[in-house]
Amino acid sequence: MSYSRFAIYYVPAEGALADFGAAWLGWDVARGCETPQMDVPGLHDVTMTPRKYGFHATLKAPFRLADGRTVADLDAAVSDLVTGLAPATCNGLDLTALGGFLALTPDGDMTDLRRVATACVRNLDMFRAAATDAELARRRKTGLSALQEALLTQWGYPYVMEEFQFHMTLTGRLPQDGFAQWSKAVLRHLPDLPRPFVLDQIALCGERADGRFELIHRYMLTG
Repeated sequence: MSYSRFAIYYVPAEGALADFGAAWLGWDVARGCETPQMDVPGLHDVTMTPRKYGFHATLKAPFRLADGRTVADLDAAVSDLVTGLAPATCNGLDLTALGGFLALTPDGDMTDLRRVATACVRNLDMFRAAATDAELARRRKTGLSALQEALLTQWGYPYVMEEFQFHMTLTGRLPQDGFAQWSKAVLRHLPDLPRPFVLDQIALCGERADGRFELIHRYMLTG
């Protein structure tokens, strides 16, 4: 399988949370296949935007490989990186309205999760091809702060380092009057969330020819 872009995600291990995410979105990123979507009226439309990425949290946003770099090189670098990274912990995960959509976000201090994400962004950046003018323009359409603009210029993505927000997206952008309805729908199907939440692995994922992402390899954090 050849991939147009790569990303470093947190993808839940097999279990109730992973099963929920796959069935909620209708795409199983871990297996790289469609899965029967939950029978919730309107769910197909409201999950159209996040579906192709699968149920995940972004640690290093999708990027094209730099010239001269190979997937094998990237795999080796991630394998090396995780030997120096300890697992990250927070109190748990909560359902949150975030930037116009619903997501699972950390309860409590996110410093430990940010440590892992920062290491992924910084240590793997030599594999990222420079963002194109079109990619930069698309990011800027959302209206960036001065700090976010600086981060975009340096790292190709504005929501890294100090601006990083761990989140596992569950919907596309919702109208203001849709949050209560969809929050109730999520909570009716959401399994018990882990408390504490431990991020003990990261995943290299690739964007397929059909635009959907799938897991290539998992790596345990053993630092």
